[in-house]
Amino acid sequence: MITTFSCQQKELEEFLDKILLPPTDPNAEVQEIPGYKLVYADGACPRNYRVYKGDSMIGVIFQYITHWSNGVDSLRYAEPIDAAVRLDDFMKVARVSKATTEQSPTEEELLDIEFDSLTSDEWERLKRYVPETRDLVTA
Repeated sequence: MITTFSCQQKELEEFLDKILLPPTDPNAEVQEIPGYKLVYADGACPRNYRVYKGDSMIGVIFQYITHWSNGVDSLRYAEPIDAAVRLDDFMKVARVSKATTEQSPTEEELLDIEFDSLTSDEWERLKRYVPETRDLVTA
């Protein structure tokens, strides 16, 4: 069977349109559970649902015939709310962990960053910075 790229492109766009429907779209298949909205994305077994908390998507959970899962742990949940809550908890911990492990760049590293992308705090640090001169050699 020979198909043209434009035909394939059109089918792909229609397919993606159905997957990426926001929870506010009247054509979206939405399940509301306390504190979350589940929007069907695709799949048969498992069915994939994007999980929204408020206006933000926090991740994806999966509905199997016998259980739900969230992809961040290896647990099986009887109810979608349990999978969504554990996913939400994981994402909160991941954000806190990332924030506490990120270290601000040193002044030497700041000197290698484009001036336009420096924050005001980084500019203040650079103003106070005095490089060590003992390793400088004249040419």
